[in-house]
Amino acid sequence: MNNNFNKEGKKEFYLIKKVSLVDKFNFYEYLSVMLDWWVTIMSALESVKNRVKNPYFRKQIEEIQVFMSTWDSLSKAMKKKPNIFSNREIYIIEAWESSWTLTESLNNISDDFKKQHELKQTIKNSLTYPIVILIFLVIAVLIVMLYVIPSLLPLFEEASTELPVATKALISTSNFIWNNFVLIILFILTLWLFIYWFKLTQTWKMFFDKLLLSLPLVWDVYRNYILANISTNLWSLMWGWVTILKSLRLVWKSTNNVVYEEIFELVAQKVWEWKKLVDSMLEVDEYNEYFTSDYIQMLSVWEKTASLDNICKKLNKQYTREVKYSLSNLVKWIEPAAIMLAWIFVLWFAFAIFGAMLQLTQTIG
Repeated sequence: MNNNFNKEGKKEFYLIKKVSLVDKFNFYEYLSVMLDWWVTIMSALESVKNRVKNPYFRKQIEEIQVFMSTWDSLSKAMKKKPNIFSNREIYIIEAWESSWTLTESLNNISDDFKKQHELKQTIKNSLTYPIVILIFLVIAVLIVMLYVIPSLLPLFEEASTELPVATKALISTSNFIWNNFVLIILFILTLWLFIYWFKLTQTWKMFFDKLLLSLPLVWDVYRNYILANISTNLWSLMWGWVTILKSLRLVWKSTNNVVYEEIFELVAQKVWEWKKLVDSMLEVDEYNEYFTSDYIQMLSVWEKTASLDNICKKLNKQYTREVKYSLSNLVKWIEPAAIMLAWIFVLWFAFAIFGAMLQLTQTIG
């Protein structure tokens, strides 16, 4: 929770201090449109602020207006909000403020965020169905264990016959969950809080990033997603006349992956030693584990033709398609696995209940 003071001196509270990709691309798109109509930057920010739905982001824009009223440029004002604006955005805007092409720069940043948002939505939408199956499976298990089995337990206890192994296992599981339900909930919450805290540390981030890059099917999706974003970020930075070294450093931070950050740091060091970008990548990633051969070949075309604009756009489109293709392969495995888990529980329940009923029928007979 965050608190600020409004113009009347009253405190403003924010439950969520977050600016989404949608907020970002709408902000840059609105600002670009207003400036394209020859509206002053202060008037454009006022208009954009009134259109922003996120109250926390609206407050940050208001503070940027205050900074600019004291003769700060837009990029300088944005630097005072590092939790909202990344260095990549700031450097692009700073480079183009001096060239009087800020409108086009803002529009390109908006397009970049829009592509990232669409790519993330594609991933979320593809994983929705198997996740829903797993959620319903957990709910079904809890209903059976907490309500169905306890209601049948008196019937089983009155019988003097030996129950099947599947039935005994089901009853034991139900008793364990019922008797330790509060402890299980507390354990899950404690584990979640521990992971939430630990993932903020460098050790956990390194472990998690390496894990994602080592899982067979997940690896393809994650790597292609990173390569698609690298292409967009690299083009937008160098298009904004940001130097290659600074671009590489900003790109490796934007990957949000420790493994790729280390790789780009090594690549930047080699480029600083006057080696070509592609040659540096090949030296660091000799076996094309992190940069595919197609990716390297396309970048080598850029080095020969200086056509970074077209090459990076093609790379982004290509690896966006690769993400969708590798994601479809991942879902093809996740969906059957989720359905199989559901069937395993259904069969276990069926064998346990009907097996016990058959034993009771035989005893009565």
